[in-house]
Amino acid sequence: MSPEVNPSRPLRSDAMTRGLQRTTHRALLYAMGLRPEDLGRPLVGVVNSFNELVPGHVHLQPLCRAVKLGIAEAGGIPLEFPSIAICDGLCTGLDGMRMPMPSRELIADSIEAMMTAHALDAMVLITNCDKITPGMLMAAARLNVPAIVVTGGPMDTGCHGDEPAGYTDLMEAEARVVRGLLSEEDLEQFARAACPGPGSCNMLGTANTMTILAEALGMTLPDAALIPATHGARLALARASGQQIVALHAAGIRPRDILTRAAFENALAVEMAIGGSTNTALHLPAIAREAGVPLTLDDFAASARRVPQLVLLKPAGEHFPRDLYDAGGVPALLAELLAHGLADGDCLTATGRPLAENVAGRSVRDAKVIHPVGAPIRREGGLAILYGNLAPEGAVVKSSAVAEEMLAHTGPARVFDGEEPALEAILSGAIQPGDVVVIRYEGPKGGPGMREMLMPTSALIGMGLGRTTALITDGRFSGATQGACVGHITPEAYLGGPLALVQEGDGVRIDILAGELTLLVDEAELAARRAAWRLPESTALRPGSLLERYRRTVGPASRGCVLE
Repeated sequence: MSPEVNPSRPLRSDAMTRGLQRTTHRALLYAMGLRPEDLGRPLVGVVNSFNELVPGHVHLQPLCRAVKLGIAEAGGIPLEFPSIAICDGLCTGLDGMRMPMPSRELIADSIEAMMTAHALDAMVLITNCDKITPGMLMAAARLNVPAIVVTGGPMDTGCHGDEPAGYTDLMEAEARVVRGLLSEEDLEQFARAACPGPGSCNMLGTANTMTILAEALGMTLPDAALIPATHGARLALARASGQQIVALHAAGIRPRDILTRAAFENALAVEMAIGGSTNTALHLPAIAREAGVPLTLDDFAASARRVPQLVLLKPAGEHFPRDLYDAGGVPALLAELLAHGLADGDCLTATGRPLAENVAGRSVRDAKVIHPVGAPIRREGGLAILYGNLAPEGAVVKSSAVAEEMLAHTGPARVFDGEEPALEAILSGAIQPGDVVVIRYEGPKGGPGMREMLMPTSALIGMGLGRTTALITDGRFSGATQGACVGHITPEAYLGGPLALVQEGDGVRIDILAGELTLLVDEAELAARRAAWRLPESTALRPGSLLERYRRTVGPASRGCVLE
């Protein structure tokens, strides 16, 4: 006899488990240890991005167990399945850096495939790093079944000598070896100390930025973003999240109830307040698109004009993610923004309550880490959007990490077709103060995969050029990047965008406060160059490969690199 349907709680999984023609389906579930009475409960997919390749994910198994315990305690049936997770840090500077952006789409697609194929009722998304968090949020918005995000938390702060240290300090130290300011032996000791254990890298990179924004969007429980990876409180939060997903299912609360226009505006406000990674200009529009919410670079620019920068973490500042947690975390920051009308407290969240209730009673515990709105670090938000004849459809810069003297800069172009020759030139001393390094054919199609330019930007800092030299690219940056580094230039060079027409020595003007990126070459000369332009042969790909298929389908950076 088949189990009877509980009419008071209709289940999506009933399509797989109920009725005469689903007898074989039930048999397969029984083969895994489920009981007939379990099929009247919500079947909850637990998407676990654990692997043994990524420090941000290597510790996720205990969190997954805690999530499943919470689900079972609340009356649900947890069913775990995996997600891939690529470490951007391990593929930085390699050909493999072409893979992280395509992996975002693979993650979203694979979750859609598993959840749809098995008609699961709800899901918990266990994540932590750069493309995994946005990929999972894209899947949540696309599927629109009850969902909650559980993050793995940031890595503890390292220590080198008597000073706190982290990943970004280590990256910039490599060029100091080239300059003879640090020995290779000292650098290796630094490497053993900078990243002391599991968790997302100990800086405000894309990983921590995106988990902070997942909390700001309302898709996590409070404090999910910043409880350190090694703290017992993170296990407790994972267990509570497992319990809460069953409550969200019972209440019928789904991601698109949470991921509203106002929620994305809250996320933009938090992004501007923390001066987060430029990669959010790729990920938030992609998530919003899945939720049916229009979000453009102009929305980023408007938020930057409205919301001041209140937080300055590594690499731009001296504080670490742990410091932001100790100062009150995301709830305290949101409370400060709410108190000044810079966020919407009515937005529904994964607690089942509005944002204002979640952060009630939370306050800033250290004003040196979270500055008050009345005394901000900068009056403008931490990202800036630039337009001009070099970027007709936009470009992005982490203005929070730019020295005051570089907010406006004009210099001669030093042109490189790809990351590797640019890095070689920087480390060899060929780049001089005042130069504008141009790295092109690294966009979403040109790369393809839109590699991070972290090694060249870190090399500029390490070579002592961070306050005198700029870098512009159709590629993207790590959150670890600092300096006058303008990325996501659209249209990209591969499509014949203006960046493809720049020649050695051309004047380039960057004005971040005015939002302008200008090539100082007259239009007649540019027209002649455009007529003569041809794609470099080095951009060819093997037909049918993942990257070749990605090149054919990916859209521009200005629209989030979504597949079109």
